Amino acid sequence: MSGEARTLSVPTKFAFGMGQAAEGIKNSAFNIFVLFYYNQVLGLSGTYTGLALGIAIVFDAITDPLAGSLSDRARTRWGRRHPFMFASAFPLAFTFFMLFAPPEGLGQVALFGWLTTFAVLVRGSMTAYHIPHLALGAEIAADYNDRSSVFAYSTLLGWAGGITCGFVAYTVFFPSVPEFENGLLNPAGYPPFAAWFGGAMVLTILYCCWGTRKEIPYLPVPLEPPPPFSVGAIVRELASVFRSRSFLAIFFGLLMGALVLSIEGVFSAYMGVHFWGLPTEMIRFIPLGAAVGLIVAFILTPLFTRWFDKRNAIVICAVVAIVNANIPVCLRLLGVSWFPENGDPLLVPILIGSAFIGGSFAPVIFTTINSVFADICDEFELDTGRRVEGIVYATRAFALKAATGLGSMIGGIVLDLIRFPSNALPGAVDPDVIFRLGVAQGPATSVFTLLSLLFYFQYKLDRKKHAKIVEALAERRAEAPPAAATGGS
Repeated sequence: MSGEARTLSVPTKFAFGMGQAAEGIKNSAFNIFVLFYYNQVLGLSGTYTGLALGIAIVFDAITDPLAGSLSDRARTRWGRRHPFMFASAFPLAFTFFMLFAPPEGLGQVALFGWLTTFAVLVRGSMTAYHIPHLALGAEIAADYNDRSSVFAYSTLLGWAGGITCGFVAYTVFFPSVPEFENGLLNPAGYPPFAAWFGGAMVLTILYCCWGTRKEIPYLPVPLEPPPPFSVGAIVRELASVFRSRSFLAIFFGLLMGALVLSIEGVFSAYMGVHFWGLPTEMIRFIPLGAAVGLIVAFILTPLFTRWFDKRNAIVICAVVAIVNANIPVCLRLLGVSWFPENGDPLLVPILIGSAFIGGSFAPVIFTTINSVFADICDEFELDTGRRVEGIVYATRAFALKAATGLGSMIGGIVLDLIRFPSNALPGAVDPDVIFRLGVAQGPATSVFTLLSLLFYFQYKLDRKKHAKIVEALAERRAEAPPAAATGGS
């Protein structure tokens, strides 16, 4: 059964994709709200805040490959991945709530310690779920095109989870009130925000586990059993993966691209409140453009990967995303006369339109990259006889987390370098500081995106090469002993 390329049903794809919403919610919270909350609301310095989030990434360097290696070796009646996914749900919700509910009266050092502790625990809980979840996606979809479809659902619902988190947060938990002209500055909104979205993550994870359970008997097992678990075995597996040229090209391209999104995410609240001068009632509508764009991305992903193949689809969409993200910011920085000033009714529709274009093309990149990693797993199995989806997707997840943590750290340091004041009121920040914020958000970050394109061009595993790999694997499985060729657990 493991050699057959089964086409998955829509309900199964939807259930798998719904599981990505949990990561979307967590990423939205970390990219938009965590640094702003600790820096602008609680008064923790930008450097301290960025450092705490960076420290959490150091722990991810340990927990990501650990989770991947353990799930690769697991053998249970529920498969290799599902037990880890289920067990992570409630610890994730609890630690997420505690992240946004520090005790009152903490000083800088104690607040730094609280943020560091729960940032580590939230990320660790997400790792225990997310790495097996990604590996499951590579296992349940064996067909070259079906993989793009499966991960299109995942990307669509993951981004939808993040966008929903932002829109509901601005609307329900952070509305403008007489005491706080901008609702993001209201500390009372953060604990209920964390409680509700912690619960939402639990529900999406449980739904994913239940909706994909029937695929467990069809999950492939490696032609060769993995070596016993040990630190040395993990190191050797990581080293062997990083010897793959295909993997290196996509890994470093993803790392550079994700770093840009992370830095932009850190600055997004600052940009909305201070650069564009918008109240939360207006900021909340901007992500709706991206939400509509997700529908376009869902349609474009399988079309682009068929028309242009996977690598070229990634490159085309990355170029569009770079140009689109820079246009409105650069027009403002250059002082173009016809571009709307703050307060102009045309400004918000323009920003919504830019978000729509970004939402139409950026998700195609991440969907296709997830699909590409699954193809790389097949190439790796042909070369070594071992299936290491857990390790491969652990490195993929760590690339995103490292980029997010590094982006948060860079963002916090940049805020201090440009001397952005803590607890700043809208309209009260020096125009020179606002200008430097725009430069950091726009053209400065694009350098990393251009680097990502150079890496993507090094990827050579196309449709024809993958078809030959699948054919060779099928022949090997047909020759393998029955005990080694069947069974998903």
